[in-house]
Amino acid sequence: MFLTISMRGDAAQPATDLGFLLHKHPDNAQRFSTSYGTAHVFYPQADERHCTAALLLETDPVALVRRGKGKGRGGAPDAALAQYVNDRPYAASSLLAVALSSVFSSAMKGTCHARPELPGRPRPLRVEVPALPARGGPDLVRSLFEPLGWKVGAERVPLDTRFPEWGDSRYVRLVLESGTLTVAEALRHLYVLLPVLDDAKHYWVAPDEVDKLLRAGEGWLPEHPEQKLITSRYLSRRWSLTREAMERLELVRLAEADDSEVEDIDNAVEAETAAEEKPTPLAVQRRDAIIAALQAAGAARVLDLGCGQGQLVQALLKDVRFTEIVGVDVSMRALTIASRRLKLDRMGERQASRVKLLQGSLAYTDNRLKGYDAAVLSEVVEHLDLPRLPALEYAVFGHARPRTVLVTTPNVEYNVRWESLPAGHVRHGDHRFEWTREEFRTWARTVAERHGYAVEFVPVGLDDPEVGPPTQMAVFTLRTEKTEKTEKTEKTEKTEKEATAA
Repeated sequence: MFLTISMRGDAAQPATDLGFLLHKHPDNAQRFSTSYGTAHVFYPQADERHCTAALLLETDPVALVRRGKGKGRGGAPDAALAQYVNDRPYAASSLLAVALSSVFSSAMKGTCHARPELPGRPRPLRVEVPALPARGGPDLVRSLFEPLGWKVGAERVPLDTRFPEWGDSRYVRLVLESGTLTVAEALRHLYVLLPVLDDAKHYWVAPDEVDKLLRAGEGWLPEHPEQKLITSRYLSRRWSLTREAMERLELVRLAEADDSEVEDIDNAVEAETAAEEKPTPLAVQRRDAIIAALQAAGAARVLDLGCGQGQLVQALLKDVRFTEIVGVDVSMRALTIASRRLKLDRMGERQASRVKLLQGSLAYTDNRLKGYDAAVLSEVVEHLDLPRLPALEYAVFGHARPRTVLVTTPNVEYNVRWESLPAGHVRHGDHRFEWTREEFRTWARTVAERHGYAVEFVPVGLDDPEVGPPTQMAVFTLRTEKTEKTEKTEKTEKTEKEATAA
């Protein structure tokens, strides 16, 4: 990683004051050993009109792994091996931020014993990073830096200039300019926001990271419009730490607010805390999305295929629009637990007439499953070996043929967001595979085309701009003669319009 900080000056305030502010003499090239490599500081240019300090960070990935005593996340040997063979074994921006705080620690604190009058003066500064990981692209870069008084230049770096058709990488060339900030403020902005843009840390985020964030964010983070995103990403999306940091930042705002504003802020904080006391579990979000899709489809008679312990069946029973609910699972133990959960032995006759639990394998056709409005396969397909998946496809889409089929499955791209999941691991030990968004959509479209269904895709959970949602859902709708005629008519009209326009 490479970063430069430049300052303009004149005879009254020479640019070489940057050497005093950074505590690094322009005539000396210096190197600093770290536990993960070597940091070099040198000055490509240094005169009274223009001075540039450069920080070059050389990272040793092997040293970084050995620093963890040969263990990967969770201590798994395969995770440790993955760090040696992975093409990106470290979070580069996080390493650069730590190098900044180590090499320029006094500058970041705003101290200069030789010239104590210098640190408090705003300076005409320019910061450049030739290649910076930015999960969110130039728009996110601008939304983070512009509110702090920076003029932002962020250009996407192409994957390969020789092959423009390959498109852009997720890296940007960053240029920041400001005449209203001190060097200390600039360094604190970089220390926090560089790893936020990369959305990755090279070390385990412990509770003391909250204190580090608040120290570096003093004076600007409490009022930043992207405060929640910054806090969440800086703390590696650890919910408990993020909440603690947000509460402490709100206390800072309260302390700085006028008395006339305190009551309004108290009310807003109380309402927000009540609403965000605990994030909605993904399993609940998934059930809510399924029920909403069934309601939109007008389904009354529903199959829950692979019903497990009956959580979805129980939720469906609460809505009287679902007149018949059938749970199917291959495991008698799971069906026994589901029966206890639903209290079938104590259920009233009218309610009991709406629900039925059946043992059956989804890899075989079953005439009991024909004639229903909708079928749900919630977190089921990933538990099958891939060679057995076509059998399930035919049993559901080819034989049972409900009007609507809902399929949910994990999005493997989102796994990097689970802080407790070791790299390269699936979410559950029984998962035979986990699909990317493109793999899932390719499979779903193939099934739909083969069996006469249309298919749409719905994200479940927070739809991350970089890796998508944690759960992906496909909504299959059986094509009828009427819908096929409508689609053909729309396709004909579109063709005619295009021909007329041409």
